[in-house]
Amino acid sequence: MRRRELNDLLWFLAVAEERSFTRAAARLGTSQSTLSHTIKQLEARLGLRLLTRTTRSVSPTEAGQRLVQSMSPRIVEIETELEDLMALRDKPSGTVRLTLSDHAYETVVWPKLGPLLQENPDFRVEFSIDNGLRNIVDERFDAGVRLGESLEKDMIAIRIGPDWRLIAVASPDYFERHPKPQTPHDLVHHNCINHRQARSGGLYSWEFEKDGHEVRVRVEGQVILNTSCPMVEVALTGCGIAYIGEDLTQEALADGRLVQVLDDWSPKFSGYHLYYPDRRQNTPALMFVIDALRHQA
Repeated sequence: MRRRELNDLLWFLAVAEERSFTRAAARLGTSQSTLSHTIKQLEARLGLRLLTRTTRSVSPTEAGQRLVQSMSPRIVEIETELEDLMALRDKPSGTVRLTLSDHAYETVVWPKLGPLLQENPDFRVEFSIDNGLRNIVDERFDAGVRLGESLEKDMIAIRIGPDWRLIAVASPDYFERHPKPQTPHDLVHHNCINHRQARSGGLYSWEFEKDGHEVRVRVEGQVILNTSCPMVEVALTGCGIAYIGEDLTQEALADGRLVQVLDDWSPKFSGYHLYYPDRRQNTPALMFVIDALRHQA
């Protein structure tokens, strides 16, 4: 069906509902003569009389009434769907798939999105939590979260968190049994909690910096983990030194359950960013996530 024919049918429906060319023309914002001419052309194309006209009223014929009964529910359904779509501007709905690390989830994303999920029951988020650098296009994620230094150049990125740093910590009990390291190189003599990198499969070399001098240290220890958040619990047991996000350790440092070392060697990293491939593909739900997570400096 051509668009013109659809418009003619909608004009016919307006006349049938109003039972008046005058009222229908006013509703449609056209002249009575133009509306009457359009209906006559529609009837001619269909080879059917759709309206019975008298000097005082207009009413559908049997064929016209069948057309009204067929069209009206469909038009109502379309109008309802359009209203629902318009509501998305104010009330988010739909699903957003995110890939991110456990650290990003715990410290930045969940604290902001968790309360919003309770307030918006039609809004859903699927979290894929791992430390690998996933291909969000190939794996059909709506967006991902990475540190600023790991972003791909062809992605659009929105900062969602402040700069942060890794710090070396262990329990007081551990340092009662082992001397505190004074330089990063001293860590080779300690039991350290290692981190297996998802992308390369290798162990993370701890990165330090002081006065522009960068140092990487390959440490050894009894425990290897592939995510960072559990390292806090392992360090609390006295098992060794962990190199972990400062924001995960604040409570334990404040109450003395963990002790920090090598503070002046711990550099800052560019904070977390939400990244996605193309603004033209944004759904209202993704825009809601972007607005909710956007970092306020």
